[in-house]
Formats: sequence, C-alpha cells, structure tokens
Amino acid sequence: MENILNKLQEAQVGKVVHNEPLAKHTTIKIGGPAEIFVEPGSISDLKKTMDIVNESGLPWRAIGRGSNLLVSDAGIKGVVIKLGKGLDHMEIDGETVTAGGGYSLIKLTTLLTKQGLSGLQFAGGIPGSVGGAVYMNAGAHGSDMSKILIKAHILFEDGKMEWLTADELEFSYRTSLLQKKRPGICLEAVLKLQKGNREEITAQLQKNKDYRRETQPWDLPNCGSVFRNPLPYYAGQLIQESGLKGHQIGGAKISDLHGNFIVNTGTATAKDVLDLIDYVKKTIYDKHGVKMETEVEIAGQM
Repeated sequence: MENILNKLQEAQVGKVVHNEPLAKHTTIKIGGPAEIFVEPGSISDLKKTMDIVNESGLPWRAIGRGSNLLVSDAGIKGVVIKLGKGLDHMEIDGETVTAGGGYSLIKLTTLLTKQGLSGLQFAGGIPGSVGGAVYMNAGAHGSDMSKILIKAHILFEDGKMEWLTADELEFSYRTSLLQKKRPGICLEAVLKLQKGNREEITAQLQKNKDYRRETQPWDLPNCGSVFRNPLPYYAGQLIQESGLKGHQIGGAKISDLHGNFIVNTGTATAKDVLDLIDYVKKTIYDKHGVKMETEVEIAGQM
C-alpha cells in the first residue's frame, strides 16, 4: 500500500492522501477513511492514476460531490478517486455545452439559466457533479440527463478512454451502463440545450428550487433520495403511509418533511442509516407487499 501511495505521489497526479476521512466528502457527513484518496489535477492525471491503480491490482471507486453516497464506518479499502477541481472545466458553444465531470450541477444549471439556455432546469437544487449525474442518470420534474446528453467522455477501468453517446450509455431510470455493466468514470459531458426566454427559464428553475426547499430537508446532512420509486408507487408516499416519517435509529432519522430522505441528526453512523433502511424495507413489504430498492450508492464493507 505504501508503495502505491509513493508511486502516486511521485507521479504528481494531484492531491494524494493516506486515510482521508470520507465524512468530509459526503453530503450526509458520514464515512470512514479512504485508504488512499486521490483528487486528480486534470484528465491526464486521472488517466495516470488509473494506470497506476490497475498495475497495483487494488480496488478503486470514483466519487464526485458526495451526494447519493453512503460510505461504511470502516471506510473504503484501496483507492478513492475524487472528481473535483481538476475536472471542473466548462465551455459554451451556442446551444452546446461541454462540462467536466467534477463541475457542480447546481453551478452549471444557474450559469446556463443566466445564458438563456433551457433544458437543465430539472437539475435545480441537485447537489451533485456532472459526472455523477451522468453515472446515475440524475433527474427530476419529468426529465433527466438522458434527455440532454449528446455524448460523454468515459475512462473505463481498463484504462481506455472512449466517447459514448446517450444510446451507448444505456440510460434507464437512475441507471446507466457505468454502474455495473461496464464500470467507468465520466470525465466530460457534452449537453444539447435550447435557446429560450431567460425570464421564463429563470422562473422555472426557481420554481423547481423552491419545491425542493419546501419539500426536502436540505437544512440537515442527507444523501438525497434513499430509495428508488417502485413504480407505479412513490417511495416517499409509501413511507409516509406506513407511518415511518420521523422514525429514528441512533443518529439517523427519516425526515419529517419527506419520507424518502434520511437525515443525519448529528451523530449518525453508516450502521444507523443501514439499520433504518432495512427497517423501512421490512415495514413496506409487510404492509404493502412492495420490495424497496436503494437509490443511494453504498460503498465500503458494511
């Protein structure tokens, strides 16, 4: 492990840290240490990082801004690669936008709205990165990334880089090819937007942001929606109808505001959250016969 740490540091790929607490890098403020934590300074640095990791045979995973992520209290073995400042470039060319995988989705949405470009308003208030949004096919308000993505630049775990179209990414509900079928990291995304009335776009974005603020508990650390909607049902509605709002295990609590959010009241551990997830799954199945699946990514040994 020390040998790989030294190799990464000598390669000057960016920030390289041993035993970095991942609670600092998740929106729910939970998570043990990353054995090796790398924040590459550029796409080429990320490619070098992946080459070194592949040579070592160590497990790895990528993270963005830490939303939609629950990290084990024991942390993550191997290498955690964070897409941050080195991959936060952005360029606008007419109605086409290219954004780095580490670019803030909230920041991008706000900027494009000011430019009078329409199509990304659904993402108003989603606290993730562009790369994470592609990886998860993030969406809200009847739209998602698959509707606006032209192509994405992907670094696969074998070190190869390819541009894939939206069709090739095999998007479906909160899912893409990158999650299990062909693991990879979204380096850049090229998006197709439309010129529109800036006042109307701004109003729609503000409406979406207000809705989130009024219905979701953004005043407390959380990881976003915990469960996928078991269509035709909605996860939050099933949880509310089952009387689970406000139920608490340890420092983890089902939000009083929205049933599909688990908040960290200040002392929550990953185990608290997982125990609460299991309790919800059992209760919903017993009451409604519906199997709940998590949308939040669970990382590390639980």
